[in-house]
Amino acid sequence: MPLLSLKNLSKRFDKTPAVTDVSLDVERGEFFGLLGPSGCGKTTTLRMIAGLEQPDSGAISFEDIAITNLPAEKRGFGMVFQNYALFPHLNVLENVAFGLRARHKSKKEIIERVKSALELVQLPGYEKRRVDELSGGQQQRVAIARAIAIEPALLLFDEPLSNLDVTLREETRGELRELVTRLGLTAVYVTHDQEEAFALCDRISVMVGGRILQTGRPRDLYEHPAQLSVGKFLGRNNLIRAMRLSSSKSELGEFKTLEGGHVIRIPVADKNLVPLNQPCILAIRPEHVLVTNSTDKLENVLPVTVREINFAGATSSIKLDAEGLVLEALALDANGLSVGDTLTVVLPPERIALLKNE
Repeated sequence: MPLLSLKNLSKRFDKTPAVTDVSLDVERGEFFGLLGPSGCGKTTTLRMIAGLEQPDSGAISFEDIAITNLPAEKRGFGMVFQNYALFPHLNVLENVAFGLRARHKSKKEIIERVKSALELVQLPGYEKRRVDELSGGQQQRVAIARAIAIEPALLLFDEPLSNLDVTLREETRGELRELVTRLGLTAVYVTHDQEEAFALCDRISVMVGGRILQTGRPRDLYEHPAQLSVGKFLGRNNLIRAMRLSSSKSELGEFKTLEGGHVIRIPVADKNLVPLNQPCILAIRPEHVLVTNSTDKLENVLPVTVREINFAGATSSIKLDAEGLVLEALALDANGLSVGDTLTVVLPPERIALLKNE
């Protein structure tokens, strides 16, 4: 039985649909992500879980108990907002203690819990500090301390790291994941940052246009997008327009690229996904495009010309032209390559995803 369950949630603001028919399950102890571009409905979904927005239709249950109409203060969830939502006129102790006072805890218990929460977020002794004396990273930690001080049944994060600089964001997300795991909490984390979601989350739902397009583990989403919108949103992808040549009875799908006229062969799990003579998209990540001299007994071998080489630190991005089909490959060492060079690339069949042409 999932800890949290959403069933067919929908929400409109005036005539604009924000969330449409969203269903998902979050397991106990899971760090679950809602990933999508700005305006896709992920924050509205989180606010409905928190009880800060009421769905127009659908149901929310927690521990198999319906909470759709339960007020936010009775759900026992902790929430960390994008802007931290700290009270500037209160010191750190009073900010962290806010939820505990609302629950009528004793003064002694409040002080003990505040001290413990601040130690967990590596801010011991900060009780008397003013909020405006803290850095952005410290304010973010105070907001997390406030959320965990109430010992929440569920922890909700709304892009909590987006206001931090890159270095501090990377450092803090590791600490955040370790903290949630150590406390044995269940978390739902909203972000537009793919790298952040992959680093933090056990499973992720990808949202676009108010709908969940695909849910899965980070590696599965990255390597096996279920549809074109997911493939476009999740990182760089070579998206190859093609037409299916083989029948749906064939174990090995055969496709002809619309640019370059190359024949690509891949195993097809869902034989009926794309019928014969129907257009589709073949997706392969740049890091899976192999530049090689040894092509014996390999499928999907294409002659290419180097069009562009872009140095990017640890790797270099190489733009390739396969007789009109433009591909991108990543190389750890591009020394010795020059624009205009003629090479051979291999598109490994097991690395190619078949997507419907939406």
